[in-house]
Amino acid sequence: MHSGFVRACGHNLEYQLIPAHQINRPTLVLLHEGLGSVAMWRDFPTRLAAATGCRTLVYSRYGYGQSDVLAESFGTGFMHREGREALPELLATLGIERPLLVGHSDGASIALLHAGDPRFEVAGLVVMAPHCFVEDISIRSIEAAKLAFETTDLPAKLGRYHRDVRRTFYGWNDIWLNPDFRAWNIEDCLPHIRCPILAIQGEDDEYGTMAQIEAIASGATASAGIELLKLADCRHSAHKDQPVAVIEAIGRFADDLDIAVAPAPTI
Repeated sequence: MHSGFVRACGHNLEYQLIPAHQINRPTLVLLHEGLGSVAMWRDFPTRLAAATGCRTLVYSRYGYGQSDVLAESFGTGFMHREGREALPELLATLGIERPLLVGHSDGASIALLHAGDPRFEVAGLVVMAPHCFVEDISIRSIEAAKLAFETTDLPAKLGRYHRDVRRTFYGWNDIWLNPDFRAWNIEDCLPHIRCPILAIQGEDDEYGTMAQIEAIASGATASAGIELLKLADCRHSAHKDQPVAVIEAIGRFADDLDIAVAPAPTI
């Protein structure tokens, strides 16, 4: 496994790159949730890499994990900037072409935005608990998270994973609770996605409903197919609540991709 920092959009971002176990496989690129980081994926990336044989990249976005500390507030377009500016620069620097993006929550939305931009080639998309628009259930849970952060030991727990836990938390929380963010919607990018999609949603997700992945099914026109996986006994983090089912589903999805993969660069 190779780890270090990569420069994208003027910021140093921590990353880990797990080598491939099989040839002619896409590179998996994992995009974390709104309070996630490299470390907060825990053992999921290594388990996924072992199961799929794919080279696997994990990185912490600006303001998260051990990446550069957030110096300014996020604007309502922060996921657009991540998907269309920071992620392409990071992939180009690491020599990754036509990745299989695996996003969770905010990271899933970023994956959709990237794949929906005609400038970028993507082998496939796995989106877990994606946000295509803002729902009342999301706002209620994010308000509850703010209360927990201010009244419980949540800062200490999250502080193990982020350089500046307060800036990380409020950077995410403040923008989601900003009244201007209620109009945020990325459904306009869905018809432009040209790769296969696997959309995963837990039936007990406290941050979103099945309406999110159903919007993808009706809005995307990916000719190679769209698969919805609805998981029982599963909340917002399917890769933690139902890891076996998720890893098996991603493995099947990766096996079915018809792609020509360029040789992996030496890093």
